[in-house]
Amino acid sequence: MWLSLTRRKIRPRCKNTTKLHGKTVIVTGGNTGIGKTTALDLARRGARVILACRDQQRAEAAIRDIRRESGNNEVVYMHLDLASLKSVRSFAETFLQTEPRLDLLINNAGIFMSGKTEDSFGMIFDVNHLGHFLLTLLLLERLKESGPSRVVNVASKAHYFGTIDFNCLSTHNELGVGTSGFEVFKLYSHSKLCNVLFTYELAKRLQGTNVTCYSLHPGAVKTEIASLQEMCAKAKDDAVARKLWEVSERLSGLV
Repeated sequence: MWLSLTRRKIRPRCKNTTKLHGKTVIVTGGNTGIGKTTALDLARRGARVILACRDQQRAEAAIRDIRRESGNNEVVYMHLDLASLKSVRSFAETFLQTEPRLDLLINNAGIFMSGKTEDSFGMIFDVNHLGHFLLTLLLLERLKESGPSRVVNVASKAHYFGTIDFNCLSTHNELGVGTSGFEVFKLYSHSKLCNVLFTYELAKRLQGTNVTCYSLHPGAVKTEIASLQEMCAKAKDDAVARKLWEVSERLSGLV
C-alpha cells in the first residue's frame, strides 16, 4: 500500500488517539528528522520505542529529548549501522534475544551520498535498501508472532525517476555509477524505487498473514537529507519486484 503525507500552508494534524501501551516499535534512523518526530509521537502513545541508529551519542541525546517531551521512559537505543550487513545481523540477533515482541518496524533511515560500504556495496543502495531488506526478513517471524503488526518503509516520490539496472548491480554492487550531484540524485531515486518494489513484493508474500506493509512518500520535509500519490507503473512491475527480491536475498547472504 502506498501512503503520502502532504506539507501544506495549513498543516493538517493527525487526530487519531490510538494508544500503543504494550506495543514495541523499531524506528531506524530515529535520532533526527522524520524518524525522531515519528519516535516522539509513538512514545507519546505509550509504545516501547527502540531507536536503531549508528551514532550512539546522537541517539542518546534524542532519547533524552523524547523521554522528556513524551513522559515515556520506554525509549531505548540499540546500535544499528545499515552500511554493514554484519551490524544488521548483530542488531537482529540482540533484538530477538532481548525483546519478546515487535509490533511495528519503521524502516526510516536513509542517506543521500555516494561511496562504498565495508561490504563493497554502493552506500545508497546498501543503506536505503539492502540493509533494510535484510533487517526486515530477519525480524519477520517475530512480527508474525506479535501480529497484527506492520512494516512501514519510508520511500519517496523520487521513485518516479528511478530504474533498476540489474547488470550494473551485478557488476558494481550499486544501482548506478557517478558522483556528481545529478548522478547521486539518480542513485537515490533508484534506491527509493527499490523501497517501493520491496514493499510491493513483501505485501504479496505476506497475504494471509497478520502482518501488513506500507511504503510512503513523506512529502517535502526539511531534514538533514536535504497529498496521496499513486505509485508509478514501474513500481508495480511483478517481474522486477520478484527479481529485486531474489537478488537482494543473494547479496545479503540469505540464500
